[in-house]
Amino acid sequence: MHKLSDLLYKNLANAVSILGVLPICIVFREGGYQYLIPLMIYSNVMDDLDGILAGKLNIRSEFGAMMDNVCDAIAHSVFVMVVGMQFGGVCAAASLVGAAAIVWRSVSRLVPGQAAGTGSATNELIRHVLFVLLLAQLFKFNAAPYLIAAFLLHAVSMLLPYKLPYLIRGMTKSALAIGVVNVALLIAWLIPKATPVIAACFIVTYLVSLVTALIQRDKVVSLGAL
Repeated sequence: MHKLSDLLYKNLANAVSILGVLPICIVFREGGYQYLIPLMIYSNVMDDLDGILAGKLNIRSEFGAMMDNVCDAIAHSVFVMVVGMQFGGVCAAASLVGAAAIVWRSVSRLVPGQAAGTGSATNELIRHVLFVLLLAQLFKFNAAPYLIAAFLLHAVSMLLPYKLPYLIRGMTKSALAIGVVNVALLIAWLIPKATPVIAACFIVTYLVSLVTALIQRDKVVSLGAL
């Protein structure tokens, strides 16, 4: 009994990672697309929760880190492709590029010794897709061009070998701050008046971070050429 409880304790964060993925099967049901937004928010909450639990309970492990990356790759690729196929055409093609970048980044982080903290996280793309869908509902515009831009931009930023310094989620370290980020996503969904402000905070800080990272890259290339 003690061994069983010890096993459950050590794998609590891993269980949360798996629970964050399982409900995604709902989107494959008829009419499942209508649940996409709450599923995105749920996935983000569970993805953050597993990391918090692993840190607070001191149960971080190499296996847990790999589990988290695999679950992210599955969930985020499904979200991106489902959204892309919903809009079709160029948006669908761009979503496949985004999904490929998600898989590439996730697999590369399974390699021992791979540098961490570079590029943009895959769930940063999911948050931006979420905001585009919410804003499109609010202001009644065609989301496809903005989704295409998000898919292609993130396909680049996810694979950058440089840190994106000003990402809101990247700067939140404490459990309280991470909780605030997730509450902000809920507010953006449930309170439409707050959606533009919250979306702007995440998207603008991403764009500033991306430009900063690209400038850093150019500086490194220039110095290397000297």
